[in-house]
Amino acid sequence: MKQLNVGVVGAGSISAMHLGAYKNNKMVKISAVCDLNEQRARQKAAEYDIPDVYTDYNDLLADEMIDAVSICTWNNSHAEIAIAALEAGKHVLVEKPLCQTVAEAEQIEAAVHRSEQVLQVGFVRRFGTNVNVLKKFIDAGDLGDIYYAKTSCLRRLGNPGGWFADRERSGGGPLIDVGVHVIDLCWYLMGKPKVKSVSGNTYKKLGNRKNVENLSYYKAADYDPDLNTVEDMANAVIRFENGASLVVDVSFTLHAKEDELTVKLYGDKGGVEVEPQLLLVSEKHDTILNAVPQIDDLSFDFENGFQSEIDHFVHCCLGEQKTIAPVEDGVEIMKILCAIYESSEKEQEIYLN
Repeated sequence: MKQLNVGVVGAGSISAMHLGAYKNNKMVKISAVCDLNEQRARQKAAEYDIPDVYTDYNDLLADEMIDAVSICTWNNSHAEIAIAALEAGKHVLVEKPLCQTVAEAEQIEAAVHRSEQVLQVGFVRRFGTNVNVLKKFIDAGDLGDIYYAKTSCLRRLGNPGGWFADRERSGGGPLIDVGVHVIDLCWYLMGKPKVKSVSGNTYKKLGNRKNVENLSYYKAADYDPDLNTVEDMANAVIRFENGASLVVDVSFTLHAKEDELTVKLYGDKGGVEVEPQLLLVSEKHDTILNAVPQIDDLSFDFENGFQSEIDHFVHCCLGEQKTIAPVEDGVEIMKILCAIYESSEKEQEIYLN
């Protein structure tokens, strides 16, 4: 049986999803882990029985036995590490977002084409059971022409702080952290139409809300309530060349009654709610039907989603499949994200080439 030797760069919280999924894949050997914090890297090595520990990713990439790497680091290092890995002859799975700027994204794309290695962007929601089932309906034409989508990923209290709240390292707040997931999912299910223009707004009104008591939420390992240089909330209208449009709003913190995650798409033959639970809307015999598919995962399951994502990446590295989340998609999503920030800053609609 073929075996893929994998190294993981970055031993923070998201690395556990990668390491767990790799460990479950019989075609993978986790050969090395790297983190600037040696103690944290050694903890992960002990937990997952990883033989080699590094604090410099260049040393990991110099190991000729390693075939592929997962990049689970701060966003501002994605481009640098991805390009170095590709030039070292490694396949790459890079966590979302691909990077921080369109220029960086295009540099990564060029490196992929030069190296001819696999690069998969961590658009994990593409790999959910709910999405895989829905995709069959969409590809069969059951929704017809999808001309409108709307999505919200709103946290009333949920700024993770630390590097997430440091624009220099993260590139932004909820838009680039959680918004990237839902924007990509809508764009992917809409058939990846060419973007025409973007009109967006960002707001920084509430800060970290460290004064709020009695409610818990995820906090980064380097949580610092006094460091916050990212937006609290963002919204946008994205227009596509085929006439379709996407409306999105996201937040780390908002004076809302409760958290909200919704993903909805509308076509001329039917509609769908992807989140919070998969539900298909159609019309037959002059009657509107709401149909709930009989599957285990009506909403996205992160554990199963990451397992499917990693398994797919492994098959791609072994030459058995072609990635459904290629670098070109990462570039297009970066164009959208950066255009929203630019539109907010300039207070005008941004047209993309």
